Amino acid sequence: MSYGHIADYTALNNGVTMPRFGLGTYKAAGEEVERAVEAALEMGYRSIDSAALYGNEAEVGRAIRNSGIVRKELFVTTKVWNDDQGYDETLRAFEKSREALGLEVIDLYLIHWPGLHKFKDTWRAMERLYQEGSVRAIGVSNFQIHHLESLMQTSETVPAVNQVELHPRLQQRKLRDYCVLNNIQIEAWAPLMKGMLNEDPVLKAIAGKYGKAVPQVILRWNLQHDIVTIPKSVTPSRIQQNCEIFDFELTAEEMERINAMDADQRIGRNPDEVMF
Repeated sequence: MSYGHIADYTALNNGVTMPRFGLGTYKAAGEEVERAVEAALEMGYRSIDSAALYGNEAEVGRAIRNSGIVRKELFVTTKVWNDDQGYDETLRAFEKSREALGLEVIDLYLIHWPGLHKFKDTWRAMERLYQEGSVRAIGVSNFQIHHLESLMQTSETVPAVNQVELHPRLQQRKLRDYCVLNNIQIEAWAPLMKGMLNEDPVLKAIAGKYGKAVPQVILRWNLQHDIVTIPKSVTPSRIQQNCEIFDFELTAEEMERINAMDADQRIGRNPDEVMF
């Protein structure tokens, strides 16, 4: 019986395919992140998530080149930071990211945070990059429903992805429902809640049944909800463990038990409080 594969993809609203599972690189830099990306690619990961803020685009790009993997098999995401929002600013920031990554085309370019007023101008620049073929898909990160509604009132392109904090204690169901209705793929950052759920009794009991670790149960829960997930790690053994989630499947009852853990509990900032 097959429970999926690390190479599984989901089709975005423009037809571009995106891996359902990938590696996050937040707060990973230098040789550490380069080794982590190289290890992940060797293990079968094909999606790598970076951002201008992370300061690691050059190392990510070098690891990709060193891997020898054909470019079209890889999916690379990066993001425009808050200080670079605005039309002209975004175009300049993109060129810096493209140069740092050493890639002619970026697979997915995201607005990192909505902020207050600039994201519409930023989006116009991203639509230009998309129309020019410099990016294969454009999307957003940390957007709530009202941000998406505001953006789509004036935009020509529906975001392909919305990357948000999402884990069993912050499930963002209304936002997920809205994104499904509008054909926007939800992607989870901090899916493991930075290890804060490792001793949760519900998750430990489920993990014990399958001979798995709690993070593997959480990541499996993500995938069974059609949520793209990008756990971050720089430890090869953890990178390996995180992707060993395709040999079991949670039952409907187990999924509901995890669903019941929702507590609207953030570990990151509330997007409505990040003002710039």
